[in-house]
Amino acid sequence: MKRHILFIVLFFVSSAANWPMWRGANGDGTCSESDLPLKWSATENVLWKTRLPEGGNSTPVVWGDKVFVTQAVEKDGRRLLLCFDAKTGKQIWDAGTIYREAELTHKTNPYCAASPATDGELVVVFFASAGVFCYDMSGKEIWKRTDLGKQHHIWGNGTSPVIAGNHVFLNFGPGENTVLYAFDKKTGKTLWQQKEPGGNSGEGGGKNWLGSWSDPLLRKVDARYELIMSWPGRACAYDPMSGRELWTCAGLNPLVYNSPLYADGLVVAFGGYGGMGLAVKAGGEGDVTQSRRVWHLPKVSQRIGSGVLHEGHHYILSDGGIAECRDLKTGEMVWSERLKGPGPTGQNWSSLVLTADKLCYAVNQGGDAFVFRASPKFELLATNSIGEKVIGSIAVSDGRLFIRSYQNLWCIGVR
Repeated sequence: MKRHILFIVLFFVSSAANWPMWRGANGDGTCSESDLPLKWSATENVLWKTRLPEGGNSTPVVWGDKVFVTQAVEKDGRRLLLCFDAKTGKQIWDAGTIYREAELTHKTNPYCAASPATDGELVVVFFASAGVFCYDMSGKEIWKRTDLGKQHHIWGNGTSPVIAGNHVFLNFGPGENTVLYAFDKKTGKTLWQQKEPGGNSGEGGGKNWLGSWSDPLLRKVDARYELIMSWPGRACAYDPMSGRELWTCAGLNPLVYNSPLYADGLVVAFGGYGGMGLAVKAGGEGDVTQSRRVWHLPKVSQRIGSGVLHEGHHYILSDGGIAECRDLKTGEMVWSERLKGPGPTGQNWSSLVLTADKLCYAVNQGGDAFVFRASPKFELLATNSIGEKVIGSIAVSDGRLFIRSYQNLWCIGVR
C-alpha cells in the first residue's frame, strides 16, 4: 500500500504555474488557474512569439521558466526537442536525433506530433519509430529506447508520454505493433508492458482502419489506483504498478483519437471516425460491459480532441468545430453550438482546457480561439484570432497561454 501512496503523491506534485504534460498536471485538461487572458489577437496581449522551423501538431509543455516543444525538420531527418525561455521566447537549447528511414504518416500530421512530458528534473519525448528519449533540464541525454520497433499507421503517430512518480507510461501505437509500456523514469528500463491487437494500419487503401491515439489517465478509485485507457472497441484499466488488466468495457469503435476522462466514479470514453461513446463505473473486475456500463452512444460526431468534465457535465469539441455539453449521468446532449470565427476554417483537432473559474479554452485550425463557460447553459465569452493554423492544444502556465501554430510559438498574457 505504501508504494501506491508514494506513487500517486508524486504524480500530483506540481505547482499551478506548470503545464508538465499534454493535458496538464492532472492529465485531463483541467488547471487550478483563474483570471487568464480573455481577449487577444495577433497583436493584442501578445507577450512574445517565436518563429518555429516547420509546422507541427504537438502542444507545448511548461515548467518554471522553460517551455518545451517537439519539432521535426524533415529535410534533415531531425526530430527535436526545443527549449525556450518562458519569459522572452528565446530558444535556449535543442536536443534530439536523426531518423532518415521512411515512416508512414499523413500530410496533416507532421513528424514529432507527440508532446513532451516533464517533472522538472527530466523531460521525456516520444519520436515514434526513432524511439523514446529522456533529457535533463539542460538538454543532456539521460537515456533512450531505440529498440521498441517501428510505428506504422496511415495517419501517423501522436501519443504522448505520461510521467507519474518514477514511471513513464506510453501508448506505443497505433499500428500493428501497439504496446502499452511502463518505463522506469530514471533509466528507461521496461517495468511492464501490455501488447494490444494492432490490426490494420489502413495502408494500401483498405478501410478497416484500427488504432488508438489515447493517452493513459491515472486515477485513485476507492482504495486502489487505476491506469485508464481507451482502445479500439473498449475502455479498460490496469494496475499501474504491475500492468495487470483490472477491467474492460466494450462499446467503442475501431478508431479512438481522444483520451479517457474520470469524475464521480465514472470513466468517459469516446471514439473518433464513426464514433461511439460510453460511460462505465470504474473499480470493477473482468468484463464489466453488462454490469457497470452506465450508458452507451452507438453513433456520435467525429471528434479528435479530448474533452473535460465539470460538475456532472462533459464538454468537448467535434471535428467540425461544434461545442457539445452532455449530461455525465445519462450521456444525453444538453446543448450543441457551432463556434465560428474569422479564420478560414472552423475544423478542430485540439483539446479543451478548463480553468478554475469554470471557463473552457479551445483553439481551432483557423487560428480562432474561443472562451466559453462550462455551464449547462451555453455562454460564449470571447472569440480571438491569431490568423495562423493551429492543431495542438493551449497550454496554461502562470497566467499565460502558450499556443503552438504552424509558424510560431505564441505566449499570450495581459500586459
